Amino acid sequence: MKKNPIALAALCLLASSAFAQNAERRLESFAQNQNTLEINTSDGKYLIRPYSATVVETAFIPKGEQYDTNSHAVVLAPEALATTLKDSVTSIEFATPGIVVTVQKSPFRISYAYRGQPLVSEKLGYTRKDGMQAIEFNLDQDEALYGAGARAVGMNRRGNRFQLYNKAHYGYGNRSELMNFTIPMALSSKRYAIHFDNPQIGYLDFDSKKDNTLSYETIGGRKTYQVIAGDKWEDVMASYTSLTGRQPLPPRWAFGNFASRFGYHTEAETRATVDKFIEEKIPLDAIVLDLYWFGKTVKGTMGNLAWDKDSFPNPQKMMADLTAKGVKTVVITEPFVLTTSSRWEEAVQRKVLATTKDGAPYTYDFYFGNTGLIDLYSPQGREWFWNIYKDLKRDGVTGWWGDLGEPEVHPSALQHATGSADQVHNIYGHDWARLIAEGYRKDFPNERPFILMRAGYSGSQRFGLIPWSGDVGRSWGGLQSQMEIALQMGMQGLGYMHSDLGGFASAVLDDELYTRWLQYGVFQPVFRPHAQEEVPAEPVFRSERAKSLAREAIRLRYAMLPYNYTTAFENSQSGMPLMRPMLFEEPQNDAARSISGAYLWGKDFLVAPIVEPGATRKELYFPAGSAWFDFYNDQRHGGGITEALGVVPEHIPVFVRAGAFVPLAKPAQSTNDYSARQIDLHYYHDQSVSASSGKLYDDDGATAQAYEQGKYELVRFASSLQGRELLLSLETETGRAAQVAERGYNVSVHNVAARPQRVLLDGRAVKFSWNAARKLLQVSVPARRQLSAKLAVSL
Repeated sequence: MKKNPIALAALCLLASSAFAQNAERRLESFAQNQNTLEINTSDGKYLIRPYSATVVETAFIPKGEQYDTNSHAVVLAPEALATTLKDSVTSIEFATPGIVVTVQKSPFRISYAYRGQPLVSEKLGYTRKDGMQAIEFNLDQDEALYGAGARAVGMNRRGNRFQLYNKAHYGYGNRSELMNFTIPMALSSKRYAIHFDNPQIGYLDFDSKKDNTLSYETIGGRKTYQVIAGDKWEDVMASYTSLTGRQPLPPRWAFGNFASRFGYHTEAETRATVDKFIEEKIPLDAIVLDLYWFGKTVKGTMGNLAWDKDSFPNPQKMMADLTAKGVKTVVITEPFVLTTSSRWEEAVQRKVLATTKDGAPYTYDFYFGNTGLIDLYSPQGREWFWNIYKDLKRDGVTGWWGDLGEPEVHPSALQHATGSADQVHNIYGHDWARLIAEGYRKDFPNERPFILMRAGYSGSQRFGLIPWSGDVGRSWGGLQSQMEIALQMGMQGLGYMHSDLGGFASAVLDDELYTRWLQYGVFQPVFRPHAQEEVPAEPVFRSERAKSLAREAIRLRYAMLPYNYTTAFENSQSGMPLMRPMLFEEPQNDAARSISGAYLWGKDFLVAPIVEPGATRKELYFPAGSAWFDFYNDQRHGGGITEALGVVPEHIPVFVRAGAFVPLAKPAQSTNDYSARQIDLHYYHDQSVSASSGKLYDDDGATAQAYEQGKYELVRFASSLQGRELLLSLETETGRAAQVAERGYNVSVHNVAARPQRVLLDGRAVKFSWNAARKLLQVSVPARRQLSAKLAVSL
């Protein structure tokens, strides 16, 4: 191969920078210190250590620099692993039971393999590039890439260069290259991920130059990354969320319906809205108050963070009355304190604000007025802010909405206690969520917080942060981008990404768009219609037809609480997202790598949102390996094929996997009235399924760490098909501190082609019904404590 003289000259020039190019980097010595491989080079030191057999970290410390051990993302303690170190003439091999790290001696290069299969390799190690520190990796020609935070650019994100700078995108549609969550992480279709463990601003380039290169550039900070690998996508999700932390189970009411708009101006309006939902028999669990709760105007009042008593004369009684009706109160807060705010002087005197280099409060203009910014990195800022939350909590506020937390405007010259604005910009929302989560653990340790945030970072899920996709346009394009955003964020640990249902920005009145968005909302993490108030976001104020369709969608959302809550529990234990991309089902299928228009909801639902106006047909690929049943009419569809489906206004296409157990409940007006003591358990029988399993998780819906404390019930379901006998079992596992109650089941077995000869419950014949038209068998299992039951169906 011919050498490029221009490239060689550039390499020589860069070799004189703070740390050299690989061409100048020489291995000088190496040694294993406990479970860490230490490599000394001509320009610095490498530390390579495994956290587990599937996670390995590599850090580079240039000569003259100190190793920064502080990670904002990683919480996992490294395991004590059996590792091997082999030295040869050309390389060093450092092996865990899973990942093998090979260090080529000359030229110096690090590469990674998993179970004998190559994953990825560095090109030149850390270098200087255009005033930034950078590292590049070699990519295979055909691997797809995911990650880099919340974007809407297509499911396979290879070919894009992404800025790492959390920034709002008002009114976006079907494409957005920069949004509120920019996460320094790349995931590959080869089932590995690279997490760059540094929050400072920069770029993540997914082979935009088409030269098979993944590159990461930043203004400074740690030169540390982790490689995560797995046999299956489930393994990659489990390992990454073990590394950065898992999402605690939210309160059960968070899975209900929210009333929200920008915004409710008065106590009277707030009360009337809640009463309207009750009158219309549309379930409701929370009402969200935008910035009018602390001021009468949009501009000039931010930072007051206290009830405007003219508009809300008795907020404590209002919240108590709403609670009695089963409705929680969520209020907006922002990290900005305007110079016109009633708290400005207090914030200045208590030194809670970010500063200039001279130590004075840094003030600047943005949309809402002239402002300062709370310094979350100073003890004074944290204490002041948390005390406001604590007082509001004691008054009756149940949930928190953190808005503008990128922060929306964050001048580079602004100084925080731990560094400049650019150094902490991408972790500001992350540390804001941390403030609330840690405050709850200290002052309200038995309660689960609800923390809705617009910006965050790697690992923000461990604080219970619930992200949303920002100020999406009220348009079909806005709806079209939501599945991709949610799926990608779930792959990056933030499994509760959701959207302002119906769209937020612009005064568009489109009932078809609105109902299709809400029908999609049933099968995504948080059901929260929200919009600018020119057109109502709440179904109770829409046309009769839209209201009727919305009511049915919301009632289905409540019926699905047992399934959804169980899926959320699984996320808290394994890191598997609630919304799962098709590539998880078929990792070897090239076409599945790019699908975002259909997805899995939990383990067993296949969902195909309608995202175009006037649609009468929907083309859908059914994943191979399973048959699929229409959730609404039980029609069977084979796996591994694409079909054109008819579309109806009443619902979007939804299918259930053959062999699935789906627990449902009777819809309630709020989760206060919800009961899982009588479950409608649906089993989707198919001759292709010889055995399957499922579960139902239940607790009180409110206690923090209920599972860890043993305050739960977990019911395991199993099926076995032996010849013409179908066996179904239900077995209850009870936590050591659970208050055990009776639970009964109305069991529906789908796809039973002929009337069964008999049905036995624990060996005794029981009554059953069979619907020939629907091929549906129904039988009751009476309520018992700590149920252990076996159904035998003679087909």
